Amino acid sequence: MDAVRWDDSGLVAAIAQDAASGRVLMMAWMNREALAETVSTGVAVYFSRSRNRLWRKGESSGNTQHVADIRLDCDGDVILMQVTQTGGVACHTGRESCFYRACDGGDWVEKDSVLVDPDQLYGKT
Repeated sequence: MDAVRWDDSGLVAAIAQDAASGRVLMMAWMNREALAETVSTGVAVYFSRSRNRLWRKGESSGNTQHVADIRLDCDGDVILMQVTQTGGVACHTGRESCFYRACDGGDWVEKDSVLVDPDQLYGKT
């Protein structure tokens, strides 16, 4: 843990990448406790800045991330995790990846379809 360069808030950027396809699924933040729990359980845990608490990926949606590998970049300020995404949905919008928009001539165009209605994921219906 000492090799990680935590920011002034005690956080580090964490990228989740699909272990099979290599597609980047999402980016979130981890604090020391989230990283330690991720390492010990093999299931991704992040720190929610908006809720100011640990966020166990899938705690609401059921779409957990099982971690196959964890790496630290050369500067020590970004974590990269190879994960198996259960349910096929990593994004709260119901898409496979949070990176579903592409820049097309200065406009952001949605390139990926919604796989699961977000209201179904989070029990709003």
